[in-house]
Amino acid sequence: MRMERLAADYLRRARSRIIDAEAAIRRGDYPEVVRYSQEAVELSLKACLRLVGIEYPKVHHVGDMLKLNRDRFPEWFRGLIDEMDKASAELALKRAPSMYGLELAGKGPGELFDVEEATKSLNQAKFVYENSSKLFGEITDTEV
Repeated sequence: MRMERLAADYLRRARSRIIDAEAAIRRGDYPEVVRYSQEAVELSLKACLRLVGIEYPKVHHVGDMLKLNRDRFPEWFRGLIDEMDKASAELALKRAPSMYGLELAGKGPGELFDVEEATKSLNQAKFVYENSSKLFGEITDTEV
């Protein structure tokens, strides 16, 4: 099925972003951790939506689509949707500042994000990715 292949591709790319974020946190590049974490969450959630046949809007935060279609997911996953939506919303707001900073305030990305923020972002990405991968395995009976 085409949707399963797309979902698997999104999840593989999300895992790559997590690997990149882990490398970035080791070298102290905290804005990159936030950016990669956001991308991992976005790809993971879009994979979930693809798995259940939902066409999502071409935006960075798709948590609302998960909430609107909560009944299309297994019970265990439904219980996690609000937390995944929150992670998606928070990271989507940090997407541009993690890349460009706050130009009007004269602050670069390196001034905006510290190790605490990077660690939180990476943990959110791992949480969303792990549960998205679990959903993929349950629906397809395969691993990513």
